[in-house]
Amino acid sequence: MSSVPFVTLNNGVKMPQLGFGVWQVPDEQATVAVGQALEAGYRSIDTAALYRNEEGTGKALAASGLPREELFVTTKLGNGDHGYDSALRAFDASLANLALDYVDLYLIHWPMPLDDNYVDTWKAFEKIYAEGRAKAIGVSNFKPAHLRRLLEETEVVPAINQIELHPNFPQAESRAFHSAHDIVTEAWSPLGQGKELLQDPELARVAAKHGVSPAQAVLRWHLQLGNVVIPKSVTPARIKENIDVFGFDLDDTDMETLGGLDNGTRLGGDPDNVNSR
Repeated sequence: MSSVPFVTLNNGVKMPQLGFGVWQVPDEQATVAVGQALEAGYRSIDTAALYRNEEGTGKALAASGLPREELFVTTKLGNGDHGYDSALRAFDASLANLALDYVDLYLIHWPMPLDDNYVDTWKAFEKIYAEGRAKAIGVSNFKPAHLRRLLEETEVVPAINQIELHPNFPQAESRAFHSAHDIVTEAWSPLGQGKELLQDPELARVAAKHGVSPAQAVLRWHLQLGNVVIPKSVTPARIKENIDVFGFDLDDTDMETLGGLDNGTRLGGDPDNVNSR
């Protein structure tokens, strides 16, 4: 096992704080990349129906030979499957694709507020959770207003909200809301996208101070904030580098420097407007 620490979700389930994401990784390539990640020490794997690589991910999990209880598997509901009955059918399909009896975490991928169906969808998630087929349930890309409706109209508090989060877009309001309601913050695109963030001179200075790469410095920033992170790579060297972030600590000045890179740049869609199927 690797040295990755765990966070405890609001239902007592323990989740590795650093995992491996497979967004934009083709199905066959996902089998290879997830296999390499597991060899490197990752035990948390994050996929989604929308990624169309659940089957390849499942093949890598099976081929690893690792005990199921050592693995933490997350998948997400596709946008076209909102609604109580649709969500239940979609979950069954995801389990079949992954060749698993249960997942550790199941997320609503986007709230799709224009459809206004995420409350009924969440009630299906509550049923899945009650049956033990998902050890924890949560959401992704939900803003505080969306979360507030779930808290007011349903029974189970989401265990996690997976949102776009990186030094250029640190999401302070959402993190504060999560903290106040015992919801773990998970960061997708934790390193941003492209090279703009990783070539920032201030970040380069912090990284050089600790003898690490800019990506490692950013991941360490996330971990010290308490975020769960799921960096993605298909390059073996980077897969290994991204999990090698537990041998150093950023000091308060470093954390302030990286926090000061906030420029409000959202790279993905605004959850209020994303309604694609």
